[in-house]
Amino acid sequence: MNTISSLPENNQLNDLLVNLKDFLKKEIIPHEQNWLKMPWSEVEKEIRTHRDFLKEIGAWNPYLSKNHGGPGYSLMEVAQISEVLGGSFFGHFACNCQAPDAGNIELLLQYANDEQKEKYLFPLLNGEIRSCFSMTEPDNAGSNPILLNTQAKKENGYYIINGRKWFTSSADGASFAIVMAVTNPDAENPYQRASMLLSPTNAPGFNLVRNIPIMGHAGTGWASHSEIIYDNVKIPESDLIGPENQGFKLAQERLGPGRIHHCMRWIGICERAFDLMCQRAATRKTGLKSFLGEKQMVQEMIADSRAEINAARLMVLNAANKMDTLGQKAAALEISTIKFFVAGILHKVLDRAIQVHGALGVTDDTILALYYREERGARIYDGPDEVHKASLARKILQQYGLKVHND
Repeated sequence: MNTISSLPENNQLNDLLVNLKDFLKKEIIPHEQNWLKMPWSEVEKEIRTHRDFLKEIGAWNPYLSKNHGGPGYSLMEVAQISEVLGGSFFGHFACNCQAPDAGNIELLLQYANDEQKEKYLFPLLNGEIRSCFSMTEPDNAGSNPILLNTQAKKENGYYIINGRKWFTSSADGASFAIVMAVTNPDAENPYQRASMLLSPTNAPGFNLVRNIPIMGHAGTGWASHSEIIYDNVKIPESDLIGPENQGFKLAQERLGPGRIHHCMRWIGICERAFDLMCQRAATRKTGLKSFLGEKQMVQEMIADSRAEINAARLMVLNAANKMDTLGQKAAALEISTIKFFVAGILHKVLDRAIQVHGALGVTDDTILALYYREERGARIYDGPDEVHKASLARKILQQYGLKVHND
């Protein structure tokens, strides 16, 4: 069951979605188990062999506007592409629209100067290099982004960056990082203290300490999350992105569309897990003549999952449509809502799928364990569920005349 057919007709998009589903089914999904056991550098080479075909069918950089050489899809249309690609762990990477590169590309398209575009943006658009986004710090609560210790001090035409970051996803093998660092610690407004800066990963003082193990798996290359120490990293002032001390403003602009992409990718994962769960329920014998799917509790898991996935999809598409028509600010409530709601549905569906698979579900013999350990963080990164719920409730209560105080 899928609601895409009920959306406004776009033959170009529909053809692309069909082609992408067929591509994933034939060229990506059959190789997933082997790829997950290989070094990322080898996996990347194999995925690259499909790039000419993906460009031919219009799947390369599918989120770009026509002004930037892309197909010019609306955010709601891009959301549908993201769902399809979410059906494989490698789907987005194959089309050069994976996080964190997609968000970094959107940021650089809007704010990069000519020199930055030549050095960083164009190679990123061509899939020649990868990037990472370096904001979260181990010594501060990620739920409160103004708590940053990393500083970038001006000195003779350069910024000198010092600090410690972690969960800098995909830093292993990336060519550069976009770093959030405090450039004006004395600003009265805490949201005007930080800036975004470009740092090559081969710069002296850029130290990748480790890939952080996620439930025992450290990963390599793009599929990793790194701890970074910036030790007197020296970059020219020209590698500032956008206006100085406006890092939080830029980050907020990056987050809105990014959450649509994430949520629809999660729905694609839900659909993959749902399919595996139903296959297992329909074929796994629990007796001489009985099957797992005949158990009422399993039937309940399947029914609940189907309803929740459908509801989540419509919520995200509604938020995307509101952003397309009225702008990001007007869709603020919807964006907060989908972030925690879809992350919660993702967690439920994956957990049920694992439960239906029994012991097999917690092994790496299916894709479920990988999705579970990688996506449990969905309820934490980009703001934990609790923060989004509190923010949403405060905004709603303000409409009823109550100003909520944080004691």
